[in-house]
Amino acid sequence: MTGVRDLKYRQWFNGADVDGDGVITRQDVRLMGERYVAARGAAPESTVARRLTDGLDAFWANVIAPMDQDGDGEVDLREMTEGFRRALTDPALYPQQVGPVADCYFDLIDLDGDDRVDQAEFGEIFGLAGNVSAEDCAAVFSALDLDGSGGLDRAEFHQALAEFFYGDDPDAPATHLFGKIAA
Repeated sequence: MTGVRDLKYRQWFNGADVDGDGVITRQDVRLMGERYVAARGAAPESTVARRLTDGLDAFWANVIAPMDQDGDGEVDLREMTEGFRRALTDPALYPQQVGPVADCYFDLIDLDGDDRVDQAEFGEIFGLAGNVSAEDCAAVFSALDLDGSGGLDRAEFHQALAEFFYGDDPDAPATHLFGKIAA
């Protein structure tokens, strides 16, 4: 594995540490979901919000919580980076490890329900999630829109997230999904 993944994971960590206290807790993971639900104006009790909450609970329990090496209920950047290095080694496991949560996020991002994410939807949600600038969101979106359709279908979205979490290419468009990294 290269240092590129470490830089990407740091970017993801910065977005996941919702309260900015330097650690990720179960509450941060829940707040991350609530932030997306609120940004979309979805009711907290809606089907998609419940799916996201359930998916994030599973993501916490199965992916993040096991990274807590000292058992304090908090995962710091070192623990998370080492945990991602251990857990996210096989892209074939994407459907179990990341896929379900990614589907929930896709459904939230796809505000108009047309089963594709357009540039405005993409910019809104990734701008919110990672404090990514509108210009950077536009550039990443453009590069991820592999077929030039003006929207990301579910397959393109999953391909981007798989590249982000499992890929080592510093020039891959998905490398900057959660904000521009400095390689």
